[in-house]
Amino acid sequence: MNLMQCFQRLRLSVFAAVVLLVFTLGCSTAPKVLDRSFSGPQLVMNPPVIPLGVAKLMETNIVFEGSGFKPGDTVFVSLIGQKEVNTSLVLTKVQANGTFRAEVGQSSQAKLAKITGILRANVVTNEAFDSVVVLTRPTIPAGAYTARATSLFSSLTVETPVTVAAPTFFNRIMDGIADMLGKIEDKR
Repeated sequence: MNLMQCFQRLRLSVFAAVVLLVFTLGCSTAPKVLDRSFSGPQLVMNPPVIPLGVAKLMETNIVFEGSGFKPGDTVFVSLIGQKEVNTSLVLTKVQANGTFRAEVGQSSQAKLAKITGILRANVVTNEAFDSVVVLTRPTIPAGAYTARATSLFSSLTVETPVTVAAPTFFNRIMDGIADMLGKIEDKR
């Protein structure tokens, strides 16, 4: 292979990487926001899609924002849907202005909610005291769901649609690598 062919391959590779990057960034949706002109209860979730790839889900920060609740109230958000799925994800306090923001992110509590509620898995500790996600049964099915915010002190509830997406090819590759590294153990 001569120098000119190497240069052409390099240019083609760089071009393909740029196209892939633009395609990936261009396909993301704008985050949902609360409608401040509406005084009733509202709930939005970002991102609007929950991935079922283990590694992808664990790195995803799911944020719920709501308004129209009584200040000082406590709200819990659950995922409701197919095949009797009803799992609590997060509990949060309503601020003085009637809004709340709850993140199911990287805290131990949030990770446990994702592992046990969405993945239907367990967590064990290995010899190095690292957490390992152990899959022993199927995750919740992919499809259309509802996120529901429910007041603990009144009958007020509000819902928003949620999509739970099956693992993509890249999610499966990431999970396979995590399995080889001992971060995931699939016993299904």
